[in-house]
Amino acid sequence: VAAQKCRKRKLNAILNLEEDVCNLQTQKESLKKEHSQCSKSINQIKEKLNNLYHDIFSRLRDDQGRPVNPRQYVIQPSSNGSVFIIPKHLAKSEQKQDNRKEQKQK
Repeated sequence: VAAQKCRKRKLNAILNLEEDVCNLQTQKESLKKEHSQCSKSINQIKEKLNNLYHDIFSRLRDDQGRPVNPRQYVIQPSSNGSVFIIPKHLAKSEQKQDNRKEQKQK
């Protein structure tokens, strides 16, 4: 009787594990689909952002009416919703300062 109970527990454990494996495989496939959809969405957003970036720079002019070179300037949003066009070298130095602040906070 003890051996039968042991075999039954073992069989139940195996069946539960097989069910868990099946559920995990289903969850894995679902997560793969979700990841794929998220990747597609991210790529679409990146493309839209890139198009917007080029559209903005195609319309910008400096004080003399010349087009602003997107290789020399970047669009910098602020926390209050304002948007600035600043030279790239200034943006890089600001990023370094922000990174230092984040590291100090950690």
